[in-house]
Amino acid sequence: MDLHAEELLSQYRSLKGTFSSMADGIPKRLEEFFAEAGIIVAAVEHRVKTEESLKGKLALKGGKYKDIFDITDLVGIRVITFYIDDVDKVASVLERLFEIDWENSIDKRKVHEIDSFGYLSLHYICRIPESSWHDPAYPDLNKIRFEVQMRTVLQHAWANMNHDTGYKSGVEIPKVYLRNLSRLAGMLELVDDEFSRIRRELSDYRRRVQGLVASGNLSEVALDGDSFRSYLSIGPFDALTRRIASINQAEVQSADLSPFLPLLKAMGMATLGDIEQLIRDYSDAAYQIACFQIGLTDLDILSASVAPQDICTAFILKNGGGSAGLKMMLDILNGPSEGNSAMARFLLDQAKDLPFMNQ
Repeated sequence: MDLHAEELLSQYRSLKGTFSSMADGIPKRLEEFFAEAGIIVAAVEHRVKTEESLKGKLALKGGKYKDIFDITDLVGIRVITFYIDDVDKVASVLERLFEIDWENSIDKRKVHEIDSFGYLSLHYICRIPESSWHDPAYPDLNKIRFEVQMRTVLQHAWANMNHDTGYKSGVEIPKVYLRNLSRLAGMLELVDDEFSRIRRELSDYRRRVQGLVASGNLSEVALDGDSFRSYLSIGPFDALTRRIASINQAEVQSADLSPFLPLLKAMGMATLGDIEQLIRDYSDAAYQIACFQIGLTDLDILSASVAPQDICTAFILKNGGGSAGLKMMLDILNGPSEGNSAMARFLLDQAKDLPFMNQ
């Protein structure tokens, strides 16, 4: 190497501590900002260019760099997202956090080569503003530019696989294999697009469900995991829970009611409107069951699950499900066990003389 390249290497060695501090600190700051923005990423990777790698770079084009600060990839960060849409969200975080060197940044997603899938990264060249992070121990920290690559999990996996199969062997790849690699790249690009499309449609569906629940149009909402969560957020069992708690002036302890979803489906509920009708039709019977079970006790803490369980119990008994139906309920809610059969028979025996059973 010439004297200029040697001088650049000397500058590099003197700044290695700064490079390491940046490589450690930048990912932590990014992860904090992603968490605040609600962006979930697969990974944030970092590396500092090795001296050997820098020597190779300087041997090829060392003359284009005036000093070490002209080299923009000595510190490299890679943000790997699950979805294509999140690449732009990550970019917006970088734009708020760092100074972007737009002239040297590049959006490789605008490349339309047939084999370019794994290299469709968005690359930003960044600098840390002093107002964001300044460390007197590393006075040159705010002068050093660094590179951030943003791409999806599938793009990242493809780039690594294609690098292994296409470049490391040192042998020219026959066209038939290149064609097959390009076909795979196209398939993965379609999968990437499809994942993002499905996520967008699911988000739209959840918003529609939340709107229907809020408006009270429950008969139009199919019963599933998303709709049931939205439904539970409006507290459909709260009135009955408070009524049951008043028997003993008990405190109500919150509970996860999501395990009732498979039970309600097993009972034939197909829409949120069906559950509303169930609550209207069987709340009085559920209250009778609760009075019989806890009225002569000093129980002063009740789980919020008591209301939906007593409603389901009343439905099963009133519709002839008997001990088999009650066992099915207990198996779904508590997991299958030998004791569920005995408990089902006990519940059936308790309820047989209640008024709703003779109406």
